[in-house]
Amino acid sequence: MKTLSLLPLAPLRAGLVALLLSLAPALPASPGAAAGTIRVIAGLMVPLTDETGARWLPSGDFPDGEAVDRPELRIANTDIPSVYRSERYGMTRFVRKIPNGNYVVKLHFAVTYEAIVGPGQCVFTFDVEGNVTRDFDLFVKAGGALKAHVESIPVTVSDGALDIRFTGQVGNPTISAVE
Repeated sequence: MKTLSLLPLAPLRAGLVALLLSLAPALPASPGAAAGTIRVIAGLMVPLTDETGARWLPSGDFPDGEAVDRPELRIANTDIPSVYRSERYGMTRFVRKIPNGNYVVKLHFAVTYEAIVGPGQCVFTFDVEGNVTRDFDLFVKAGGALKAHVESIPVTVSDGALDIRFTGQVGNPTISAVE
């Protein structure tokens, strides 16, 4: 009789994350979501289940930037504050392979960095499949710090990948999630 030996946990965990990312388009939609909805939490390297039961995938689609998690924060203007307690900042790009077609991309934002205390301190441009938003002042759009804000952008994907580019103007671009 053959016995299985125990595998070291670190490679197993890394393999599981890679498997989740490779299966992401095939994962069932979260309760109440449109079929095929893909949610990516920008500041975490592990999946997140939010307060409504929706599942958010880890942030493997950003090739650069830094991630930070602030689980103690209280975020207003949302039913899913856990989505806004982590963020990716200083990134230049997000790329996710998806089937060609028409989509509404939701970008989830919140000012969570304590040094941003007013307008003009976090201003950037983002380009979602050629739909450019310039001079995006996150503090102004969200109505202050620790408040959730969602930008919904209709796009057409024609090359098999959702591409989002970020360009900092003042401070770092920052994002909590992409849906």
